[in-house]
Amino acid sequence: MPLNSIKMPVTGSSTPPKTVTLYDTTLRDGGQSEDIHFSVVDKLRIAERLDAIGIDYIEGGWPGANPTDNAFFQEIKLRPPRHSRVVAFGSTKRSGTTVEQDPVLQGLLRAETSAITLFGKSWTLHVTDALGIELPENLALIHDSIRYLKQRVDTLFFDAEHFFDGYKADPAYAQQVLQTAHEAGADCLILCDTNGGCLVSEVEQITRHVASLAERLGASWGIHCHNDAELAVANSLTAVTSGASQVQGTINGIGERCGNANLVSIIPNLLLKMGHPVSVTAQRLTQLTRLSRFVDEITNRVPQKNQPFVGTSAFAHKGGVHVSAVLKNTLTYEHIDPKQVGNQQRVLVSDQSGRSNLIHKLHELGFTDFDGQDVRLSALLEEIKTLEHRGFQFAGAEASFELRAMEAFGKLPDYFQLRGFRVIDERRVNADNERTMGSEATVKLLVGDRLIHLVDEGIGPVDALHNALCRALETSYPQINQMHLVDYKVRILSNGGSGGTDAKVRVLTGWQDDQHNWGTVGVSDHIIAASYDAMVDAVRYKLYKDGVSPLREKRAEVVAI
Repeated sequence: MPLNSIKMPVTGSSTPPKTVTLYDTTLRDGGQSEDIHFSVVDKLRIAERLDAIGIDYIEGGWPGANPTDNAFFQEIKLRPPRHSRVVAFGSTKRSGTTVEQDPVLQGLLRAETSAITLFGKSWTLHVTDALGIELPENLALIHDSIRYLKQRVDTLFFDAEHFFDGYKADPAYAQQVLQTAHEAGADCLILCDTNGGCLVSEVEQITRHVASLAERLGASWGIHCHNDAELAVANSLTAVTSGASQVQGTINGIGERCGNANLVSIIPNLLLKMGHPVSVTAQRLTQLTRLSRFVDEITNRVPQKNQPFVGTSAFAHKGGVHVSAVLKNTLTYEHIDPKQVGNQQRVLVSDQSGRSNLIHKLHELGFTDFDGQDVRLSALLEEIKTLEHRGFQFAGAEASFELRAMEAFGKLPDYFQLRGFRVIDERRVNADNERTMGSEATVKLLVGDRLIHLVDEGIGPVDALHNALCRALETSYPQINQMHLVDYKVRILSNGGSGGTDAKVRVLTGWQDDQHNWGTVGVSDHIIAASYDAMVDAVRYKLYKDGVSPLREKRAEVVAI
């Protein structure tokens, strides 16, 4: 049976699964995440990617709430999406104002979008305690606001804020809110788990009741979940099973507090698992991983490695038994083909690796002149396990692994040899009594038959050592000036000891040039030595990838700089 040929049936229905519309609120709800701030350009770039993948509705923000949102709605008119519809978001009118005078309603209209989402209170607690008004007046605010706006826009969605908490407190009033919004002209009623604390069983029970109400009214309804109990995706999919025709969420689940329902998980589940037609086609779904990482880049967040579907670890295999099985049949440990979401299978090499891991990895790297009984293979596997026991980690430093594989198979060129290095740190005080730290590094390298002895400075010991190493090599290998350090992580390794200042450290470094990104690792009881080892691996990998030949000139001389 082919991969993904089994689809989850929609409970209680013999008809084909209905189309579910996708509503993205990354630019509004996602922007309320702690430490995330979108510029106008950021919002425009994200909107462009959301449109490209096929999202139905893009909520751009709350017009009138801040200058960024106002500017976004003006700019998006100059570059309107091809597929998606832009939505303006705001609240029902205030008590004591008319619809013509209410600043929020007028701000929504000034945004000039063809769709508006209006939110109103559906929990009696919020009506009486937060708004400080009587329950009937809240219904009037909802009715008058929706009727006024619906006469002026094509599409109007109503977000029933705190609907699930409201239903549990007073189901009759919560349903009355929905009926009022529908009768006023709302095109879709959105049930919001605003506090994000509902269990799946609660959502299932409540949405079934709402589905019956909606059927009597002839109304469409949708779902908007927050993730405070880490159930936002599950609750959203449960609502769809009950009959929701719209799902709201954000890319990577960003949002206030613990975030929103993650569309990156919801979309492939709807399409691949539940069989619901969505605007993100199978072909567009292959952009999902790139979209997820793009939003992480814009928001300056480190991508979550174990994020379902799109994380770098989502289809990574480390245990030898797992790898042996998945290489025979991917269904053994992969629930979908990673290519469907634009991701890829990864086989990791570690102290848990078996021969299957290593053989697969070597084939990936282009090693073909060996068989399963090759003694070089056994020696390499033993070396990797020994190194990882000492603290090395090759899962995040695959360039360092590749270098060791080349060395084991006699393919690593001898570009240079270390003869020694020294680093001196000092605090400097200028004429204005300002204190700064500086470092000076000395390296001795054998390049061909040239012994190069060179000194350079930097703002810190690692920077100084990097500068000295590059200067020592740039005459022979000018390519190294194209590589740049982009990541530097230090981890203390206690190894069961005291774990104090004398503990071992692991240094993981990330590098890039115009063509590649690569990672290397160094481990030592001295942070500078570990950093140097990772740095040397990075340089050697760069030269190897560029196809550089080792320097072979016969010049017995010492070059001191």
